[in-house]
Amino acid sequence: MCNPCLDEYFVNFDTLDAMMDYHGALTRETQWLRTPVKNLRVMPLENQPLFIDRSLFDYDVSEEAIADTAARLGLAIRTDDNPYYRPLRDTARRSLLDRAKISGTALPKLSREDLANIINTCLALFGSEALLLIRYEKVAAVHSGDTRDYSILPIDALLSYLKDGLESRFYGAVFERGYSDHATTSASFMLPGQRNDLLATYAKTLEAHGKSALADALMPGIRFTTSDVGFSSAKISALLYGLELPFSIGGVVAVEHRWEKKPDEFANAIDQAFAQFGNVITRLEELENVMLEYPVNAMIAMSKRLSLPKKAAMEAVNMFEMTCGPTATAHDVFMAMQEVLFLLKTDHTPQAKLLAVEETLARALALPWTEFDLAKVEGYC
Repeated sequence: MCNPCLDEYFVNFDTLDAMMDYHGALTRETQWLRTPVKNLRVMPLENQPLFIDRSLFDYDVSEEAIADTAARLGLAIRTDDNPYYRPLRDTARRSLLDRAKISGTALPKLSREDLANIINTCLALFGSEALLLIRYEKVAAVHSGDTRDYSILPIDALLSYLKDGLESRFYGAVFERGYSDHATTSASFMLPGQRNDLLATYAKTLEAHGKSALADALMPGIRFTTSDVGFSSAKISALLYGLELPFSIGGVVAVEHRWEKKPDEFANAIDQAFAQFGNVITRLEELENVMLEYPVNAMIAMSKRLSLPKKAAMEAVNMFEMTCGPTATAHDVFMAMQEVLFLLKTDHTPQAKLLAVEETLARALALPWTEFDLAKVEGYC
């Protein structure tokens, strides 16, 4: 396992208690610093004096953290009332640019020195507050200091409410796996106690269409995801187990990190998630009644619409083409599209990207499938 200060660091969890202990310790070690935006100063790590002179950095910043940042984002930051710098983690890029109120495709092409000068010029214009998240030696985010724009929802507190909600609403929930990196935290649970309540009608529909094996394999689940660097709200989404990997079917209930939200408001999301689960299962079941004349073309068109990773999407299309008949249901295509997740995981795709693709695939349930049933479709460009 690599040093937590490195941007590529991640950790997996086999139990919910281990995950809660980890995030409890992380919350105690995390620093939140409020300061005026105009007091922020950014410096490029490609400047050799800054990179070499260790004394320019805060006391707890290691050479390993500095070197890692120099090879990545290449920027360090300090405030006017503290002469010492901290490296900026990759996850802080978007929020830092938001504080400077700049964007554009040209920014990544600039030298780090030019980028730092532009950022500093813009930061000096604003009297609003920034909220810095300091963790594992680096600044991981530069949020707005206005609680209406960003509210702190500690992950350990969210996990505590999640555990209580599972015990009261989803009794018998089984922790399947947990994951955290510097951008995203997620935990997935199987719900064997709710299988009959949530899947009974759907399973009968599958059996009626000759898909008893799939009906027997399916198990409901939920996934919790959050991010305190601004990549995600605190949310719960509906999952199904039964294929190579669990897959999302939507039904997202979210509490945003804004509008002065508190962790206890996440407790209500548990009950809402149960109600949403039934709705998305009905939507999935209805796909069995949508017959497609050109299912392979529909899968290609749908993959393009969702902007799925091209290589994995086309490989999944080719696999589906070898097994499907002249016609198929939208349900068949939706299930075949889940192969994209397995292919990406086999190709060692980072977990954060897998979660993003999983959510994207779930959006297919709400799309008008008949509009993608085309006699001719262009290749996946």
